[in-house]
Amino acid sequence: AFFTSPLAPSSTNPASRRVMAPSTPRHRGPPPSPERQLRPALAVLLVIGLLLAWSWAPLRSSPELAPAASSTTPAIASDLALAGGPGARRAGRRRRKTAPQHPITIAESVALLESVDLFVFDCDGVIWRGDTLIEGIKETLEALRRLGKRLVFVTNNSTRSRKQYAEKFRKLGLEWVTEENIFASSFAAAAYLKAKGFDKKAYVIGEDGILGELEAVGILHLGGPADAARKVDLSSGGNTSVQVDPDVGAVIVGFDRHFNYYKLQYATKCLREVPGCIFVATNRDAVTHLTADDEWAGGGSMVAAVSAASQREPVLVGKPAQFMTEFLASEYGVPPERMCMVGDRLDTDILFGQAGGMRTVLVLSGVTSEATLHSKSNLVFPDYYAPSLVSLRPQSPVAKL
Repeated sequence: AFFTSPLAPSSTNPASRRVMAPSTPRHRGPPPSPERQLRPALAVLLVIGLLLAWSWAPLRSSPELAPAASSTTPAIASDLALAGGPGARRAGRRRRKTAPQHPITIAESVALLESVDLFVFDCDGVIWRGDTLIEGIKETLEALRRLGKRLVFVTNNSTRSRKQYAEKFRKLGLEWVTEENIFASSFAAAAYLKAKGFDKKAYVIGEDGILGELEAVGILHLGGPADAARKVDLSSGGNTSVQVDPDVGAVIVGFDRHFNYYKLQYATKCLREVPGCIFVATNRDAVTHLTADDEWAGGGSMVAAVSAASQREPVLVGKPAQFMTEFLASEYGVPPERMCMVGDRLDTDILFGQAGGMRTVLVLSGVTSEATLHSKSNLVFPDYYAPSLVSLRPQSPVAKL
């Protein structure tokens, strides 16, 4: 036997084929309330609203309509947060939602000069390329000084200390630039640890610049150039192990032209095995200018390797993090809204200035091209852009009306 629904027609059940007589209407109760009558209409309106919201979602993601906070990628927002600086712009400064359509004009340059007391310059790609001063830079900087503008230089390149950078400026004919005008990421790394009352050793993936700044604040260190020739011998299989100094309390990673597997393993073990070990990155620049004719892998590639191996995220002290913005505001007594950041990178220089509330100028003499600035994938827009820093020289013939 099998189950047959009592509602289904059956040849053995004649009653199932009968039709109910319509002569006796069924009782339907009182008429529905006005609220119940409106329910179907409200449901339709709700569906329409959801469809409209869904259809507008792609437009909200466009650069022209996106809010300012969306102009940072997750990685960049993470960089700002890791340094303890603000992840959004300061009050009183609005970010552009689209790229400027033309290079800075003379009128715009004049207005900018009137609104700025302190200029913050990147170095590589702005002041020089490799060891060559960019044409017209010396005259432009001297003209800005004659106007009474204060000039400082903030670089993510950690290979030199401030003392070494001052020597490079002198060799390039800018003798008036002193250590007090220079803020390198090597200095920022040492200053960050000093501010935390750090009293242990620091293992360094980097060059003499970081070591010099650590020594200047009395922090012991190991690694750096001393480990350039160190190798890991894996021929003995499971008996090979890198032993780390238990007194290491921080790992600092910057640009290192002698980066090797031993340094990577040593830093990784410190971060994984030493309790409370601090991970500091001088910068995350993907490429850098070592020569005038080429771009080279930057310090960010070394930071990425250590981060991936240790499964740790670093504290970023270089641009775009705000550690140096706060230091400059305190050191010079100039509010960020009276500062202007001039750089050649959107993801570090311009974002650094924007996050700190500065005005921003992108120069095309370094990493970023005009095509990149105007590309659909770009979400970071400077207030102005120019072929080079020379466009900011008072009454510069380079700027266009």
